[in-house]
Amino acid sequence: MKVIKRDGRAVDYDREKIAVAIEKANQEVKSKERATKQEIKDIIQYVEDLGKKRILVEDIQDIIEEKLMEIQKYELAKKYIVYRYTRALVRKQNTTDETILGLLKNENKELAEENSNKNTLLASTQRDYIAGEVSRDLTKRLLLPEKIVKADNEGVLHFHDADYFIQPIFNCCLINISDMLDNGTVMNGKMIESPKSFQVACTVTTQIIAAVASNQYGGQSVDLKHLGKYLRKSYNKFKAEIEKKYKGKLSDDIIEDLVQDRLKAELKAGVQTIQYQINTLMTTNGQSPFVTLFLHLEEDDPYIKENAMIIEEVLRQRYEGIKNEAGVYVTPAFPKLVYVLDEFNCLKGGKYDYLTKLAVKCSAKRMYPDYISAKKMRENYEGNVFSPMGCRSFLSPWKDENGNYKFEGRFNQGVVSINLPQVAIVADGDEDKFWKLLDERLELCKEALMCRHYALLGTHSDISPIHWQYGAVARLAKGEKIDKLLYGGYSTISLGYIGIYEMTKVMKGVSHTTPEGHDFAIRVMKHLRETVNRWKEETNIGFALYGTPAESLCYKFARIDKERFGTIKDVTDKGYYTNSYHVDVREKIDAFEKLGFESEFQKISSGGAISYIEIPNMQKNIDALETAVKFIYDNIQYAEFNTKSDYCHACGFDGEIILNKDNEWECPNCGNKDHLKMTVVRRTCGYLGENFWNAGKTKEIKQRVMHL
Repeated sequence: MKVIKRDGRAVDYDREKIAVAIEKANQEVKSKERATKQEIKDIIQYVEDLGKKRILVEDIQDIIEEKLMEIQKYELAKKYIVYRYTRALVRKQNTTDETILGLLKNENKELAEENSNKNTLLASTQRDYIAGEVSRDLTKRLLLPEKIVKADNEGVLHFHDADYFIQPIFNCCLINISDMLDNGTVMNGKMIESPKSFQVACTVTTQIIAAVASNQYGGQSVDLKHLGKYLRKSYNKFKAEIEKKYKGKLSDDIIEDLVQDRLKAELKAGVQTIQYQINTLMTTNGQSPFVTLFLHLEEDDPYIKENAMIIEEVLRQRYEGIKNEAGVYVTPAFPKLVYVLDEFNCLKGGKYDYLTKLAVKCSAKRMYPDYISAKKMRENYEGNVFSPMGCRSFLSPWKDENGNYKFEGRFNQGVVSINLPQVAIVADGDEDKFWKLLDERLELCKEALMCRHYALLGTHSDISPIHWQYGAVARLAKGEKIDKLLYGGYSTISLGYIGIYEMTKVMKGVSHTTPEGHDFAIRVMKHLRETVNRWKEETNIGFALYGTPAESLCYKFARIDKERFGTIKDVTDKGYYTNSYHVDVREKIDAFEKLGFESEFQKISSGGAISYIEIPNMQKNIDALETAVKFIYDNIQYAEFNTKSDYCHACGFDGEIILNKDNEWECPNCGNKDHLKMTVVRRTCGYLGENFWNAGKTKEIKQRVMHL
């Protein structure tokens, strides 16, 4: 029998703890009021005879009180109740000591594995985690309704980012970089005027990213198309300078060559500034900014030529990589790159196909850009193409007072995710029970999401001037409340979901890739979408259905359900649930068939969706990658490539990295054991993608893995 503690942990049942608790109460009463050893044994036996696989610690305590009353030990029962209440007060006074001390001693493995971009050995990161543990503690004890905390502990739902909830800060955003560059901004009380050159624009952009990242949690996205005009400014500046010096002395062609040479040097230096600044700057939470760069060309853009040059340089530098401390070129985790496919660059003879070929080369070398199909996105978002936020969630279309669509300068208020497999397990194949239970749990998710909304309501712009006063999101007055940005769909608030595959397996006995399973899964997806749409109508808040909330949540839900319901084939036996609508990695399905299948789910999950396909030995399969890119453009909005093989960045070996006798990953080709130089796929859990190492480095063989 497992006992479920108040913090959600499952521990082995220990009969001695019941005996000790009653004996402590025994010492507080007269001898005739005490429970005998046999009576204590009878109470313990009653608990054990219940035959439960899992039992809440509160339920055990309730049973003890009832049994003491039954044997007429009223005084003893009273003392036990007081003892129980006193223990509860002690817990409420301090529940963070063990967690924080474990962090400082580098013994808290859960925190070490929670975010691969945060090194728990660093003082700055530890400071952020300590604050996060205090926030999590206060959130669960004081700020959230008890039923939501209980639901989170039991895996009914997941209340994301409780470690930041006590502060009035939000999740992810699309930085309005155009406004901030064109109209200037303020950082640390200092005016930053509109840049006069590309190099300065790149520097200011990275400073903005770091400042924004330090005043929110989650990711930030920047559309690089706004830098094109500043490259044009540099061109005009160089041309004026060179013409002033050499006009009439050199031919126009030579002058143009000199201008282009200076421009290319400026372009390379500017992009290098972005890449190195993002990877070397630390935000106040001890990590690099979680930033996405949106690489998007628009045919009617007056600066399309310059923006094509910028995208080409970004991809060239991504292909080259960044040197690590040993001087070896490695793939930088950030910035994330999202590359947009359109008619003129979808490898069908378009003018900018050369950029897509370069993006594919980066994919082959595991320097992943994500791919967005402008064609499919326009179908799904009223003709618009825009960047996902750092967390890969998408904003709903919204128009300003002039009827113009606006995406940049908007944000996500927060996320709560529902555990769909657990709904199916509890329903035990009964559809009527399933739909009733699903609606009950969705209403609980709505209540949890409203807690996120109310936490932001009433926030003054002074809480983060870079966001609210100086253009990243808005230009509100000092002291003005942000409330108007929380309503009308200006910002979103997201319902995430996990495990469509496992849910369908439990309810129908088949995958959602089969006709019967597909019908049921689509009905559930449409119900989720209709529910968030109804919430939006009821509240005038931008609720959205979000299909990429996984992080370590796929493991958390699966672990809780296995402890609670036991091993269920193809459901809890894997150690993880599939993220959102994804096809389970163990299913034999063609990559193109997978993308085509999942595209239907992406359209329903408009608040966020990304699909993955695996292509082995990608460096030897450039043609296959290009074929897949063409397919993405025509069939699915958002996709990324993963690989089924390991890879050594030191020698280029593309095969299986082995564990040596010292339990270290070692390249069988060159003997490399540097974790920074290898991509290792964890075959034990079926996870496919790049492994991000935690603070335990190569010694942590059984560590959890997750994609950022």
